[in-house]
Amino acid sequence: MKILIVGNGARESALGVKLQQDKRVSKIFFAHGNATTETIGQNYYEDDIISLRNLAIQENIDLTIVGPEAPLVNGIVDEFRKNDLQIFGATARCAELEGSKAYSKKFMQTYNIKTAKAEVFDAYHEAMDYVKTHSYPLVIKASGLAGGKGVVVCEDILEANATIHKFMIDRIYGDAGIQLVIEEYLVGYEVSIIAFSNGKKLFPCIPAKDYKKAGNGEKGPNTGGMGSAAPSPEWTPENQADFEKNILEPTIAGLQDKNLNFRGFIFFGLMVTPKGCYLLEYNMRLGDPETQVLMALLENNLIDTITSCLNGEDIQLKFSDKKAVCLVMCSGGYPQNYETGFEIRGLDKVENSTLLFAGATQEPKKIVTSGGRVLSLVATGDTFDEARKKVYNDALPIKFDYAYYRTDIGKF
Repeated sequence: MKILIVGNGARESALGVKLQQDKRVSKIFFAHGNATTETIGQNYYEDDIISLRNLAIQENIDLTIVGPEAPLVNGIVDEFRKNDLQIFGATARCAELEGSKAYSKKFMQTYNIKTAKAEVFDAYHEAMDYVKTHSYPLVIKASGLAGGKGVVVCEDILEANATIHKFMIDRIYGDAGIQLVIEEYLVGYEVSIIAFSNGKKLFPCIPAKDYKKAGNGEKGPNTGGMGSAAPSPEWTPENQADFEKNILEPTIAGLQDKNLNFRGFIFFGLMVTPKGCYLLEYNMRLGDPETQVLMALLENNLIDTITSCLNGEDIQLKFSDKKAVCLVMCSGGYPQNYETGFEIRGLDKVENSTLLFAGATQEPKKIVTSGGRVLSLVATGDTFDEARKKVYNDALPIKFDYAYYRTDIGKF
């Protein structure tokens, strides 16, 4: 089989490593990949939808898996299906549940999916008026795609005013911030649940914990993710029952009612509070860095699982009973301004973790940084302490200019 994986992060590296274990796979193409994917497959540096469609036709690609959100929102699945190409991912209509937080919030409200109270704003002055009378803290979200960074918890009206101005006037995330969702702040802990869809039903994976903030103790700005752990240690059977009744089942009903049935991944970003689980957001894809720990624990054959979903068949997911921890090493300044092009040294000293590059590129005789999240280190163990010791011991010898990472990933 020939596989095409769209994306260039550690998530796509994790998928490649998992698929590489399948003897049926003869070649994996990555668009456009990174330093890991270059060693296990072939990087393809055109990533517009038409070029990828042409690549899939020319190379007789048997299956395409889409990692990031932008190609899904832009209709890559629709284009591939028009050409009878097998692809696992949400159609453009389904991907709007991630592409527009305003649309997804209305979907949640329509189908009685348990979520935070919120209002949607298209006008700057209306948003500014609203936050004058609101209690704090409160959450302001850019409605469009902002790489996981378009969410700010505002502690007072000054921060709320500044955030609205940055999003709607300065447009720091471009068009993503010209429409806002302003919602109540929920107190609790976050959990990520990713599910496979077979077009009719959703099959959830084990819950994962994502560390979103740049600093230890969940301090600092939001990032794309500084690390992850699975299974989420705080999650209980009661939480699972609450999630299934108040979020999963009404989501399935809403997808069916709107004829949004798709074959791909759906991500539930949850907040678990003393009053139960609330849905913060949908992503219509695998999460990063959650994918790194899920792939480390998934015992199913990934191709068989995806093929069953594409055929509309039910699946039964199986995960190891071990614990998994993923540590993300970043460029200094991320998620704001950072420099790239620095050589990464000490990679040969990694002994007990799986090394998955993201923002890193292979150059002659060296690997250099090329993004904010540079690499992930993933390890499993019988306990979280065992797994986290492996990733932190392997992080110590890895050096590049301005490298930084959190020191509390997997610590509970």
